[in-house]
Amino acid sequence: MRELSAKLDLKKAQPRYFTAPRLGWEDVTFTARSYLMVDGAGAPGGLEYTAALEALYPAAYGIKFFSKLDLGRDYAVPPLEGLWWADVHDAYATDRREEWRWSLMLMLPDWIGLEHVATALARQAAKSSACDLSRVRMEWLEEGLCLQHLHVGPFADEAPKLAELHHTIMPARGLTFAGHHHEIYLSDPRRSAPEKLRTVLRQPVRPIQPRS
Repeated sequence: MRELSAKLDLKKAQPRYFTAPRLGWEDVTFTARSYLMVDGAGAPGGLEYTAALEALYPAAYGIKFFSKLDLGRDYAVPPLEGLWWADVHDAYATDRREEWRWSLMLMLPDWIGLEHVATALARQAAKSSACDLSRVRMEWLEEGLCLQHLHVGPFADEAPKLAELHHTIMPARGLTFAGHHHEIYLSDPRRSAPEKLRTVLRQPVRPIQPRS
């Protein structure tokens, strides 16, 4: 075991990434970051969603412990995030859950590479066959220019805000979609009352190209 460096808290180390205003939608640009991801479809809380979490978190903690023991660098597993999309954008903003597709994800520190993930997942799989770690992958995501807002309250109350973003705010600013709807879950719904849940809502955007 290598000598441990100071434990990294990704949430504190990247405050700009994990914060957003409660009033209005701000524009901010994000460079590339790496994540563990698991894909799925359907409503949050369903069987597929639960199975994805049951694979994602053991994978994340397996990598964390690999990093601590083999690399001498420890970090706190950050908040859960999700990318959400559907064939029609309104399917998400209008709560048509049967049409939703998603990627659940957890950010990785920048010293973790593909070879580390492969080794850590192999070790974790050897310890237990209770979850399917083959669903988990490491992927880089660069969202660029985004609009974001901090939603406080139940997840079901997001829909009107997203409809306003899609149909009023983005067109007024001359912007269109440039990636999947992104959420960062700053609260644990198992421990927080619905009215106190804090969720960063983020939408990658790009300027609308003028017609030639």
